Amino acid sequence: MRITVDRELCAGAGNCVATVSEVFDQDEKEGLVLLQIAEPPQDLYELVETAAQMCPVGAIEIEERVPASS
Repeated sequence: MRITVDRELCAGAGNCVATVSEVFDQDEKEGLVLLQIAEPPQDLYELVETAAQMCPVGAIEIEERVPASS
């Protein structure tokens, strides 16, 4: 999984930070989303997906990565 955020779209609601603070934070000046981990560990995937769904403006994008075959 790879995450991107659109700070220009962000409304500063903070749902993402409340859901998974290991991945998201907010800047102190404007309260806009800060991405701390673009490729989180698998044990956080479900929380990241929840955070993206809870974002009122859709500022969080998730790219699912298919593992490379060996």
